Formats: sequence, structure tokens, C-alpha cells
Amino acid sequence: MLYFLRKVRASLPVLSLGCFNLIIALWLAIALNLSFYKHVQSLSGFHSGFAVVWLCIVAICLTAYYNLYLQVLNWKWTAKPISIILIFLGGISAYFSNQLGAYISPEQIQNVMQTDLAETKQLMNVPFSVWSLGMVILPILIVCLVPVEYPVFKKNIIQKIAYIIITFIILLILVLSNYLNFTNIFRQHKDIRQLISPDNVLNSSYKYFHHLHKKNLPLVKYGQDAKIISLHTEPSKPKLMILVVGEAARAESFSLNGYTRNTNPQLAQIENLINFSQVSSCGTATAVSVPCMFSGMTKEQYDANLAVHREGLLDIAQRAGYKVTWIDNDSGCKGACDRVNNIKISKKLKKQYCRDDGFCLDDVLLMSLQRYLASIPHQDKTPQLIVLHQRGSHGPAYYNRTTSEFSPFQPTCKTSAIQTCDRQKLINSYDNTILYTDHILSEIIQSIDKNKQYQSALWYLSDHGESTGENGIYLHGTVYALAPSQQTHIPMIMWFSNDWKNAHDTQVECLKSQHDQNLSQDNLFPTLLSLLDIKTNVIDSKFNMLDQCHVFQD
Repeated sequence: MLYFLRKVRASLPVLSLGCFNLIIALWLAIALNLSFYKHVQSLSGFHSGFAVVWLCIVAICLTAYYNLYLQVLNWKWTAKPISIILIFLGGISAYFSNQLGAYISPEQIQNVMQTDLAETKQLMNVPFSVWSLGMVILPILIVCLVPVEYPVFKKNIIQKIAYIIITFIILLILVLSNYLNFTNIFRQHKDIRQLISPDNVLNSSYKYFHHLHKKNLPLVKYGQDAKIISLHTEPSKPKLMILVVGEAARAESFSLNGYTRNTNPQLAQIENLINFSQVSSCGTATAVSVPCMFSGMTKEQYDANLAVHREGLLDIAQRAGYKVTWIDNDSGCKGACDRVNNIKISKKLKKQYCRDDGFCLDDVLLMSLQRYLASIPHQDKTPQLIVLHQRGSHGPAYYNRTTSEFSPFQPTCKTSAIQTCDRQKLINSYDNTILYTDHILSEIIQSIDKNKQYQSALWYLSDHGESTGENGIYLHGTVYALAPSQQTHIPMIMWFSNDWKNAHDTQVECLKSQHDQNLSQDNLFPTLLSLLDIKTNVIDSKFNMLDQCHVFQD
């Protein structure tokens, strides 16, 4: 092998540093950014020959941009290492942008940093491996082998200055002569830059890590005046609220919302169920939506840097007197449950319900909940708030999120390389996950309805939605301003036991009256606290669903 590599190296032409930089710039600008050029073309409105000319101008400008980059960074001892890093980052990000339509934003970098090994493994499929071989490994190997001639320092400085001046002039002429075209696209669609590899990774990573140190700031107390207020003079059963945070479920795939397939056969049969059909998420990724919905900030106000070191909904409920418990079957609570009781799923349940790839069916949540409730002494009158974090419809391996019993829609897409699947098979696989969620939620409701120790209720809402190939976009995490409705329109349901309904009939009727109104995850924080009889000055009545009917308590 070593002999072969030497022979290959000997056959390659010797490149000057300037030529080497230009070739790397051409590779980064053109080979890795097909999705970017496709979007630039669609946004320009040009057709035929004008479209070709426009794309050539954009390609030359992007090449010139990277060439300027490399002239500054690439020297004798840095040229190959930096080029290898850029090819690696650009090649990996280009796969997700070109194949899955992903925008590489700071939120996506956050997702990558917070993902678990099992999720990562599912992305390492055959198309990814083939892409990596051709677009990452092979180019890096060529960079390592190609001989580069480095001029002496003084000559190198003169050449770099000349290259920078010439490149800058070309870039300036092209941008100024097409100023209106560039302005119309890049000012109105700023997020399109998140499709440019590897610039998207570098910029988004900088923004993410720049704010990472905020997590070490002192904890900010919030809602310190919180207390339970009950208007009932007669003693009543304590409350048990089950909050189920779904994963990647979209409202348009729920038959409760009018989807033609019957994906909610069990929930549709349950009495006292309220389905909310017009609900939007705070973000398009778990790393944004989960901390946002528990933070007490609205989508418009949300500050991720503040959220990571300020108390939230669960802290306030715990301070008021609730026993707050989090049970997770997803990728963690993103800081929302750091200071409350966390129950780890037992090894026995994992052995029974977990797949070889490390993912567990949501039955582990149901069984863990049942075990936890059974462990509470009958004489314990502490009200309970339990959060269940679903695996739900997390992609790309939808076929692994359900069981054969709840997979009536056939045939399915049995691969994590979902962009290669027949579209109908992919939809079948995704719809089966929704049907399985319907089963899990129904079983949870039946379990808590049988528990006569509490006034019971369930609130389910998904963290965000999911794209399954609409307009070439898959999974989730698209920049919110550009995200399709499939990623932002989420399902939300509530259920109340007869004991709860009888004690708080006015509240329940108030909620029912809003089933078709425009709502969002902004409503969770104030409304849930109010349903739990918790009063605090940090409740914003504008987003408190109970205040829309002028009721706080019955």
C-alpha cells in the first residue's frame, strides 16, 4: 500500500501554493454546494441562459470568497491541515444540506453536540458512507499526496498580496455589477448562508460555542412567590398531571386533525379528550423547543442563554409543593429537569423494550410510569407532576419506533437513508409511529384513570414536527423562518378524569372552547401552572388559556 501511494504521489503534478489554494477553493465552493445553488436559482427567478450566467457568477464569487480565506490561512505548515479540516467539515455538512435539505444553523450544531451515540449511528448509513468516501476521504487523500511547492517567505508574501488583490477585485466587480440580484436574495433570505458548506459549520459553531459559557453563570431564581391556591373548602384528592412531551410528531398526520388515515383510533374513543388542532412549536428542534416551552419565555422573547441558567416551569411547580418527576426516553431534557427528580429506566425494562441500536420503544415510559405510581404510598397526599419525554417519531429510522402490531401501513421504508426510499413507503413508516404514539397515550390515560388516589389529567404536545420529503426536505431543524408547516404545526391534546372534571368543570369547558384556536407552546407554562392551582406573578395572563375565559380557579 505504501509503495502504491508513493507511485500515485510521484505521478501527481507539483502545485504552487497559489494553485493549490485555488483548487481547494473551487472544490469547497462548487463540489459541496449543489443545494445552495439550487436555492439561489429558485429564488432568483431567472430562466434559461440568464439562470446559467447567474449561477456562474455566484459560483465565481463563492470561489473567490474561499480563495481569500485560504490565502490568509494557508502557509507552508498550515496549508494541508487547514485544507483537510475544511474538506472534512464541508463534506459532512454538504451531505445533510444536499441530501436532506438541512440548514446548518447554531441550533443544528447544538443538536449535534447534544445527540446520543444511538442517534449518531442511525445517520451512518450506506448513502452517507458512499458520500463520505467520495466527497471526504478521497479528496483528503489527494490533498495528503499532492506535492506542493512553497516559495520563500518574502516571495510568498508578495504572491499572497497579489492573489488577494486580484481575487478581491474580481469579487468586488461581480458583486457590484449584480448588486440588486445579490441584495434581493441574500438580504431577504439571510438563512440561505446556512446552506454554504463549510462556511455554515464554521459560523454556526462559532455562534454556538461563543454562548456556551453562559451555562456556567449563577442560577437565576424565578417565580419565587409560587404557591398552591385552592378555592375549595372541602378536602379533595391531590392532583396528578402527566405531561407527555412528544418527539417529531406533526399535527397533519393525526387523524384527530382530519388526516385521512386513521392514525388515532384509540384516542378517538376516549371520553373527556380535548384535541387542539392549531398549535405551533417554539422551535424546529428538541434542543430549542424543550427548554423554550419550560422557560416561561415566549417564542418571541426566548433567550437560550438565559434559559440555561434560570429556573423554569418544573422548578416553580416543585417550589409550590408538587413532587416533580422526569422520565426520559429521548435525548434528555436540555436543562429543563436538572433540579427535579429524574427516574432512570431500569435495566430490566431496557432489556425488554430496547433495540440493538440503543433506541427504546416508548412502552418503557408507560411501564416506568406504572411502576412509579405503584410505589407511592396510599397515605401520601403530595400532588404529582410527571413529565414523560417520548422517543415518538424520531427519525430517520421510523421503522424502529413502533412494533409489528402497530404497523398496519405497509410496505415501509426499512432504512435510515430515508431520502432513498419510495415516498409512500416513507409516509407509511412515519404514520405507523403516530399510530404507536396513539397507543401509548391511550394506555397512559387508562392507567391513570384507574388510579383513584388522584384527580388525574394528561397533557400531550410534541416538541416539533417532521418533514418527510416535502420539497426535498427531511427530518427537522430547519431555520424557523424557512421551516415548512410540517415542522412547526404540532399536535396537542388534553384529557381530564371525571374527578378532575367534576371539581373543575368550568376550567375544562374553557379549554374545550379553544380547541380550534391558534395556540402555541407559549401557552404551556402559564396554563399548566394554573391547572395545577399554582399562583405566581410570573404567569402571563395573555398566554394563560384559562384566563381567556376569565377563570383561574373554579
